[in-house]
Amino acid sequence: MKLLALDTSSEGCSAALFVDGEVVEKFEIAPRGHTRLLMPMIRALLSEQGLKPENLDALAFACGPGSFTGVRIATGVVQGLAWGLDLPVISVSSLETVALGAIEALRVGEGEGVAVAFDARMSELYWGCFHNRSGLPELLGEERVCPPSRVVLAPGVVTWVGAGQGWAFRDGMPDDVSDRVSTVDVTLVPRANWVARLAAVKFGQGLAVSAEQAQPVYIRDEVTWKKLPGRE
Repeated sequence: MKLLALDTSSEGCSAALFVDGEVVEKFEIAPRGHTRLLMPMIRALLSEQGLKPENLDALAFACGPGSFTGVRIATGVVQGLAWGLDLPVISVSSLETVALGAIEALRVGEGEGVAVAFDARMSELYWGCFHNRSGLPELLGEERVCPPSRVVLAPGVVTWVGAGQGWAFRDGMPDDVSDRVSTVDVTLVPRANWVARLAAVKFGQGLAVSAEQAQPVYIRDEVTWKKLPGRE
């Protein structure tokens, strides 16, 4: 299987190729460089692996939540490539990618939890709770956006670690959350490497969609819509 994965949902910009179980990645921290860097990364990866775009079997991208502008960049590129090449797309949660990184970097054991927090601006966090299921993150409950004071850990998990730059706001979290999280890594940001590996699993589960169905996930917009008067 040959899969191209993209991520521009945070200050990191990355592209990765999953080729028959092996992953190669180009990654750079460039808060305002996504548009300039992404296509050259894609071209370089394909060239270095001796591949052409038409050799790909699928595309994947980190669909959010994260930077609104960054998420739109990856969405636009992956949709354009998918339409042009007639390829399926796998959408991967940006929070889920960091959960995978934390499972490996922080040596999270089977059944243990990872609470991922991103800075959502406006004094809020993007928040998702996962547990390690056979080395992969499994979402517990729903991803959400809320103030640090309203984050909660999913029930049924005893041991937790924290991941993501949103943990810089740990002092504003409830004591029940902060006290139960043993270790935190605020340096972890989404990476196409993790997107590619999660996408390969999801592809095998039949979760690929068409280019038209590959949409960004903002969470905040969805929550706001639900709160509009007269909306169900």
